[in-house]
Amino acid sequence: MSPEQVIALAEQAVYVVIMTAGPLLITALGIGLLVSIFQATTQIQEQTLAFIPKIVGVFVALIIFGPWMLNHVTSFAEQLFNNLHLFVG
Repeated sequence: MSPEQVIALAEQAVYVVIMTAGPLLITALGIGLLVSIFQATTQIQEQTLAFIPKIVGVFVALIIFGPWMLNHVTSFAEQLFNNLHLFVG
């Protein structure tokens, strides 16, 4: 396997990881921003206030995006296993 093939495979793997984790991270970021704005306007400085909405939001996003994420990862793994004979010397 040539170095170019290894780099292309690693690039595809990183792309799959970013696409899979993206919706959950964006959800957590958005909820964290909204909670921070709420804390700044009400001057409530409770550190644990941000965790519960983020956890609930990430679970809801996981329920919504979970099948798509699973399909994305499964198709990459299937492509990888189907082409395994090309990777092994």
